[in-house]
Amino acid sequence: MAISDLMINEEIRDREVRLIGADGEQLGIMPSKEALRLAREAELDLVKVAPMAKPPVCKIIDYGKYRYEMARKEKEAKKKQKSIEVKEIRLSPNIDVNDLNTKTVNARKFLEKGNKVKVTLRFRGREMAHMNANRHILEDFAKSVEDIAVIDKPIKQEGRSLTIFLSGKR
Repeated sequence: MAISDLMINEEIRDREVRLIGADGEQLGIMPSKEALRLAREAELDLVKVAPMAKPPVCKIIDYGKYRYEMARKEKEAKKKQKSIEVKEIRLSPNIDVNDLNTKTVNARKFLEKGNKVKVTLRFRGREMAHMNANRHILEDFAKSVEDIAVIDKPIKQEGRSLTIFLSGKR
């Protein structure tokens, strides 16, 4: 739940709430007006922490401090996430051996960084008639990186091109 979605103090309209005190002890089910009075006496805020529960769970806490803690936790969680990009390498049917080696080196770099690689073999004009005859280019490409990569999705025809997806071995 986003921090801004939390209801505090007078925003809580429920008739009854389950209350948790400032030091974490259960204070039981009581009318929300009574819970708000207890929060005011402790000079803290009444925050609805579990709105879907029956009855909703509210806690007596310092709202500013709580928001700060939640924001910090979200930031930490984002740091630990790793985004995987899909890098594309484009080939043509009449590619030379050295060009293919260069593309293979680039694919290796992407795979070592943890990215997935989409290898596309594009056909133009008359090359379209020989699509299946040139399938071996993608197969050779996959073989050349098979020591560090596995085939995610096999060779597939998409319009004017053949594609294959590779990802690094774990």
